[in-house]
Amino acid sequence: MYYVYVLVDAEGHRYTGYTSNLKRRFAQHNSGGTRWNLAYYEAYADKADAMRRETRLKDGRAKAHLFARASNSLRSFEGLK
Repeated sequence: MYYVYVLVDAEGHRYTGYTSNLKRRFAQHNSGGTRWNLAYYEAYADKADAMRRETRLKDGRAKAHLFARASNSLRSFEGLK
């Protein structure tokens, strides 16, 4: 299984990526100085599908659509320390 995910930090910065191991990748992100929260993810059986979706979410209408659709969820982590 492959995952496309969106992380949000307390200042509202967002990070979009893909991985085959979401739990491990999330721990890697949080091993640095920034505390990330998992705000959204999608699961794919095919790696190419996940990579294509990640690319679309990083720019263009897909990004705007997702952020509009999940705006409350994405904003809910802002201000948390």
